[in-house]
Amino acid sequence: MSAISSDGKILSVDGRGAKYNTREDIAPILDGIDPTKIHEVHFGGNTIGVDASLAIAEFLQKASNIKIADFADIFTGRLISEIPQALTAICDALKDKTSLVEINLSDNAFGGRSVDPMVPFLIKNRSFQVLKLNNNGLGPAGGQVLAGALLESATLSKKEGTPSNLRTFICGRNRLENGSASAWAEAFAAHGGLVEVRMPQNGIRMDGIIALAKGLAKNPKLQYIDLQDNTFGEEGAKAWANSMRAWPDLQTLNLSDCFLSANGEVPKLISTLAEGSNPKLQSLQLQNNNLEGDTAQLLAENIMENMRGLKSLELQENDFEEDDENLEALRVSLKQRGGKLFVTDEDEDEDEEEEKEKEERAEKEAELEMDLEEKAFKGKTEKNEADELADLMSNVKIQS
Repeated sequence: MSAISSDGKILSVDGRGAKYNTREDIAPILDGIDPTKIHEVHFGGNTIGVDASLAIAEFLQKASNIKIADFADIFTGRLISEIPQALTAICDALKDKTSLVEINLSDNAFGGRSVDPMVPFLIKNRSFQVLKLNNNGLGPAGGQVLAGALLESATLSKKEGTPSNLRTFICGRNRLENGSASAWAEAFAAHGGLVEVRMPQNGIRMDGIIALAKGLAKNPKLQYIDLQDNTFGEEGAKAWANSMRAWPDLQTLNLSDCFLSANGEVPKLISTLAEGSNPKLQSLQLQNNNLEGDTAQLLAENIMENMRGLKSLELQENDFEEDDENLEALRVSLKQRGGKLFVTDEDEDEDEEEEKEKEERAEKEAELEMDLEEKAFKGKTEKNEADELADLMSNVKIQS
């Protein structure tokens, strides 16, 4: 299987489950390829040793047009002592790449002990826009180190009079907790141009949530926020309510499993949304927050006027009555605009079935279009052959 795309711009061995230990192991992948023509490299889903990483780094140093560097899940089975050396080689090779747009280092068991090799890259390379660090076991200490590096990067950009390029930050399942939340908040505030932030399942509690609300409020272009499975509490929800109007372009908000409800009252955050704080909001996820009937009523009363853009509302595993008329009103309102309400498992199953039917219809339409093209081509070919035969017969008659 070739590792190079047909246009010669993408080098990918993604998901092969291969072991690249030595230079000799990786040589068949890299040999004969002009690194200056490569725009993307995808090494994820393999296990890469130190020597192989050094060979890849040498290749990357010559990749003057690199835009996407995917090194997710490349250390499975590696000793903890190997990771810093391999990571240093890769990050050092990329730190001067002004063409780089996205780097993905997710699903690598760094732990807080192995983050230092990333620091020079995060500080010096101020061109990349997308940073993916999902599921790396960073912990509070590792989170503080990386957040500090991003803060320094933003500070240097400001001194140079250039805006930050960072737009997307994905860092879920890392046990960041409150210990690093304030550092992340400060870094986010300094960058100021974030469009997408995903930090689910990090054990961040109320004080950290309050800090993040204030830091992210300095990013007026935010469109996507995912803080699922962290702990807001009443004060956290209030802090976020105060920040919601800072994001006029917000389209997706995932606050499932966030302990929003307090004493059966409608959380201030949801009241703010219902008042129309984010008119472009399309997807709102509020599963498993102990929300009750008053919340359903408030949303039902405001969905037509103040939440006109909403297309998907997920309220599973809350404390609503099954026959709550407000849920039915929400269902009808969303359906009228081509959207959907999710409250039960049946809603999810129905949505999956609808998606499956859409995919099947798309496949059938593609097949039909291909058949029509083949028939048209065949008809054109037969006509050409008939015309050629007629010309030949005419020439024969003229000669005779």
